[in-house]
Amino acid sequence: MHIKDLKLSIIGLGYVGLPLAVEFSRKRPILGFDINQRRIDELKSGNDFTLETTQEELAAAKDLSYSTNPDDLRTCNCFIVTVPTPIDEYKRPDLTPLIKASETVGKVLKKGDIVIYESTVYPGCTEEDCVPVLEKYSGLKFNQDFFCGYSPERINPGDKEHHITSIKKVTSGSTPEIADLIDELYNEIITVGTHKAESIKIAEAAKVIENTQRDLNIALINELALIFNKLGIDTEAVLKAAGTKWNFLPFRPGLVGGHCIGVDPYYLTHKAEAIGYHPQVILAGRRINDGMGVYVAGQLFKEMLKRRVQVVGARVLVLGLTFKENCPDLRNTRVIDVVRELQDYEIQVDVHDPWTNGDQAQHEFGLDLVQTPSNHTYDGIILAVAHDEFKEMGVKAIRKLGKDNHVLYDLKNVFDFQESDLRL
Repeated sequence: MHIKDLKLSIIGLGYVGLPLAVEFSRKRPILGFDINQRRIDELKSGNDFTLETTQEELAAAKDLSYSTNPDDLRTCNCFIVTVPTPIDEYKRPDLTPLIKASETVGKVLKKGDIVIYESTVYPGCTEEDCVPVLEKYSGLKFNQDFFCGYSPERINPGDKEHHITSIKKVTSGSTPEIADLIDELYNEIITVGTHKAESIKIAEAAKVIENTQRDLNIALINELALIFNKLGIDTEAVLKAAGTKWNFLPFRPGLVGGHCIGVDPYYLTHKAEAIGYHPQVILAGRRINDGMGVYVAGQLFKEMLKRRVQVVGARVLVLGLTFKENCPDLRNTRVIDVVRELQDYEIQVDVHDPWTNGDQAQHEFGLDLVQTPSNHTYDGIILAVAHDEFKEMGVKAIRKLGKDNHVLYDLKNVFDFQESDLRL
């Protein structure tokens, strides 16, 4: 097949799929497919709740059409799957969206078609889990009748500097010829070039260790913060001092959430355990990072007790709910761990986040967000996410939200050391 013959569809129009579809539509007609009719209606009206694409970009995407009808996919011969790959409540990979998407594609698959996966998975998942589904529902034979590729997404939600076109893309294919074709396809939109991996498994492994490495680095800094807090040393001051060395990595402590860093390591450890190896370092890092929400709530609880604040029935304001600053993404946010732990102390918790959709917060966590926090109301305030709006408020305005005797926990070290009562 020649690249000009590819008729492309994107399966899943979320944080990953929509920007990809918009960029490809600058080069060729694209069919954007999603099972969520509300999402399709939103995009047709020119709005994107993820804020990864602007109204102007959507309006300019004249060659991008949308559908929730699987039969419309029959007009395509190349399918890029960009559905979520979350973990379940037991920290195990949940491949349900990926398998369902594979079923949908399998039902319309024809001889010569190509299926490319971008969803984060463990090494071997494409060929061991997805391909059998494609074969079952299509009745076709892998690498004889149809082919696959894997090109891991590298979207960084809320990051306008590192756009999809300016992030180097790893590509791979199930045969050398298909690998070349897929690499050529992505080079249509990736201005900084691609890296063609030797196999699909290598590309899968590369993706999953990118975020595992970051997770472990943050876990180290989080553990150092636990130690330095016990020693009465300001962690941020220590990191600034150490950062004067040229090869010291600039990681900071915090809550580790999001669609990748807090999830991907569990995909790798799941596969490792399936082949009889029990990871130690990776899971140790995960335990540290997963426990930070409880630690933060405990620190606030103890400081309130020291200040003779009646904890049971106290009111605490959490500023920020998203998993990172200046972004509406609530996926796997660990701020909710702080909220739930405080609620277990019988503390009344209000959450304010100017970036978060109130309906989404209610749907995901059962939280009714406070739109405008009242002054002189709170016994404790946690600055959990460093949104620009909170920086612009300044510490005096944030302090004003508290009662005369209150605790301000600057979790993100937004303000100077002496301006808050607690820092991580």
